[in-house]
Amino acid sequence: MTGGHYIFWFVFVLMVIGLYAVISHGNLVKKLIGLNLFQIGVFMFYIALGKVEDGRAPIVEEGVEVYSHPLPHVLILTAIVVGVATTSLGLALAIRIYEAYGTIEEDEVIERDKAAERDGTAERDGGRGGEAGP
Repeated sequence: MTGGHYIFWFVFVLMVIGLYAVISHGNLVKKLIGLNLFQIGVFMFYIALGKVEDGRAPIVEEGVEVYSHPLPHVLILTAIVVGVATTSLGLALAIRIYEAYGTIEEDEVIERDKAAERDGTAERDGGRGGEAGP
């Protein structure tokens, strides 16, 4: 298989971009996008490792001698479901943080928490930062 190693470079670059987005950005939605890019890189890496040269699907047929192993693909299907659940939970938390703080920038949320601790409002209203309601 000529040029098959390029997929590993692509996967590496995708994972580095995702990791950089998670580390460098303060916006919670951008962090989730970076996490998804990193996850896609890991998925592609496992799928690339499971590819067998001249391998066929593991269905017994006459004349087929080389089969690809189905386990990496099955594991990735499970990981995709977990990734979707993680992303939806992260987005739900980002919405709740926005409702509570009015921003999804990590630095501003931490700053408002520290200001609330200094003012003593965190103890009075249950940690809602002065927000009224249940």
